[in-house]
Amino acid sequence: MRTLIPRDDFVVEPVKPLPRPRRPVPPALRLVLGLAMLVVLGTLILMLPICSTGEPLALNEALFTATSALSVTGLSIITPVHDLSLTGQVVLLGLIQIGGVGFMVVTVVILRLLGRKISLLDRLTLSDSLGLLVPGAILKLTRRILLTVLMIEGGGALLLFLHWRGDPRLSVSQAALYAIFHAVSAFCNAGFDLFSGTPGFPDGIPRDNFSLIVLGGLIFLGGLGIPVLADLLLYYRERRLSLHTRITLTVVGFLVISGTVGFFIAEGRAGVGTLRDEPLGRLLLISLFQSISARTAGFAGIAAFSDLTPPSQLLMITLMFIGCPPASMGGGITTGTFAVLTVSLWGFVRGLPTPRFGGRSLAAGTARRAAAVLTISLFVVLLATWLILITHDGVSLDTAAFEVVSAFATCGLSLNFTSQLNLFGQMVIVLVMFWGRLGALTIVIALAQQPGRPQQITYPEEQILIG
Repeated sequence: MRTLIPRDDFVVEPVKPLPRPRRPVPPALRLVLGLAMLVVLGTLILMLPICSTGEPLALNEALFTATSALSVTGLSIITPVHDLSLTGQVVLLGLIQIGGVGFMVVTVVILRLLGRKISLLDRLTLSDSLGLLVPGAILKLTRRILLTVLMIEGGGALLLFLHWRGDPRLSVSQAALYAIFHAVSAFCNAGFDLFSGTPGFPDGIPRDNFSLIVLGGLIFLGGLGIPVLADLLLYYRERRLSLHTRITLTVVGFLVISGTVGFFIAEGRAGVGTLRDEPLGRLLLISLFQSISARTAGFAGIAAFSDLTPPSQLLMITLMFIGCPPASMGGGITTGTFAVLTVSLWGFVRGLPTPRFGGRSLAAGTARRAAAVLTISLFVVLLATWLILITHDGVSLDTAAFEVVSAFATCGLSLNFTSQLNLFGQMVIVLVMFWGRLGALTIVIALAQQPGRPQQITYPEEQILIG
């Protein structure tokens, strides 16, 4: 039998409390911080002497260019073919590609190549960045998306190279580089081009029929959005399309057709329109291309784009503000927001209890989120336009509004005003491009992530006058 002997030197240590678990960074905030870090990194790389042909880019030039590339906008205060070396042009191409497919996709690919596992939070953030409602099988879907993107861009680049290699103004190596660059820029809806400033191309990109068809096709596919492309890829197996895909295809078709008709009428008028002397088929093709490009891409279908008639400028502003589908390469309030608001209005007029489309009722809260996006977007556009007007003497309202909406929609079209921005105006446009790439709800949710208890108090209702 063992005997316990008491010890006088025995001291009982107090139990230390367990450290509180760290609160994970919410997916929305991770997206904001991730894009901000990429902007900083891209700015620093573009400022390196190896990226310029002469003097290194100034801080504001590199920041503006990096933000425009990562937000796939296309507005620029430099001329890439003159101010960037071949290395700088490749860096710019890489930033466009990362901004187009999403930096979270690139992050996941890098982690997988390094053999690291993808955490649940990374999967949720990736599904948020791709705009997927259900994050199931996210890694498998990511691989399919990347393969699809590379196949579309590769096919577009091959077609452009075969068409441009016979141009005497371009060498074979130039034709190859330009084909790859513009295929990626078009599919990612970036709007950057290397033709502006190239000898023999005073009006920028080639606007022959074949070039416009290929570039327009790439822009259209890139502007459909990741969820729609994923849905179309799985259609052979599922034999059905989601409500989001059906709404997106309907709204996109309506916007493309209405934009084409509006541009055709406005610019084809005798004695007034910029395309009044074009043949009927050519006028129709340019109108179709500009309708597709105006919502997201930023490629101008006509050389004298700044000479557009006021009706066309208003039409372009409207198309840019609506923009592309959610989780696509474009920006704007998105076609989803536009569709939800339209369906909700129609349901209200008909006296329906819930908005309906295609035999389905919209989920609760969808209309509220759409109204929030519209309200916040209008506030951002109006505030930025006012700041541009008050800090730039002599600029007209339509020019300032066009520039701001183009930045907000990550479109890149301009009435030759981008180069006239002062330093303050450049920073305003940078913030608007950053905001437009992530979307209103993403940034607001990220800023509003405050730890706190749920509300336990419900206040009584009271009516206010509306309308």
